[in-house]
Amino acid sequence: MTNIDKLRNCELFLFDMDGTLYLGDDVYEGAIALMEDLPRLGKKYIYLTNNSSRAGVDYITRLRRLGFPCEAENVFTSGMATGLYLNQHFPGAKVYLAGTKAFYRELKSYGIDLVNDEQGHTDVFDVDVVVQGFDTELVYEKLDKAVHFLRRGAKFIAANPDWVCPMPAGEVLPDCGSICALLTASSGVKPEFIGKPNRNMIDVIAASTGIPNEKICAVGDRLYTDIAVAQNAGSVSVLVLSGETNQMMVDEAARKPDLVLPSVKELHELLRG
Repeated sequence: MTNIDKLRNCELFLFDMDGTLYLGDDVYEGAIALMEDLPRLGKKYIYLTNNSSRAGVDYITRLRRLGFPCEAENVFTSGMATGLYLNQHFPGAKVYLAGTKAFYRELKSYGIDLVNDEQGHTDVFDVDVVVQGFDTELVYEKLDKAVHFLRRGAKFIAANPDWVCPMPAGEVLPDCGSICALLTASSGVKPEFIGKPNRNMIDVIAASTGIPNEKICAVGDRLYTDIAVAQNAGSVSVLVLSGETNQMMVDEAARKPDLVLPSVKELHELLRG
């Protein structure tokens, strides 16, 4: 079976968003048409993101505003995956979150025992787990508290390993991975990353949908997250060159994606045959 046959055999497509379907508020050509056409082609889809700075409900609102079809079952974030992971591996743990207010509310919805308020303030001096997210509301107090707890034995969980978040005009924002590097340098503790490339992101979706990993395709613009998660989970991988990765980076990569395309517009053409 060729890689194109494997692609067309997939029943569920997992789409990264920033750099894949849009950048900032600029929607890529053909992206909305692809998403609207997938159900007609007999395919399901989920918007899969490592960005924990927004809650799942925030993505529904944002995607609809940009013109994309989206229901609650079409969104899965690293923040949601973190909530599931904490309940599975650290049930009842006292958790300090260094993240946005949206991430705080997301974890609260999973019943996580957060010791801090939405701003990160706490008078507690002992916690079981420190959780770090992509914190666009970062203040120094959160870093101070996180280092304090990590140096006293708290486990270190991070929503995603991305170093930067791409922005329009070639700009980037420091992402969760960069914040974690600071915390590791200060505490000596390395985090366990929950989001892509951890295969858990796909395994959880496969279990909930009943679609086997080999019939799931991950589409994205990053080799070390979007493509790696598919490779780690035994799924099909499609890299688009509309975001962070260029062809030279692909040529130098030890593990190649199943398919490399200029954008999701070409993916749509392949699926339509």
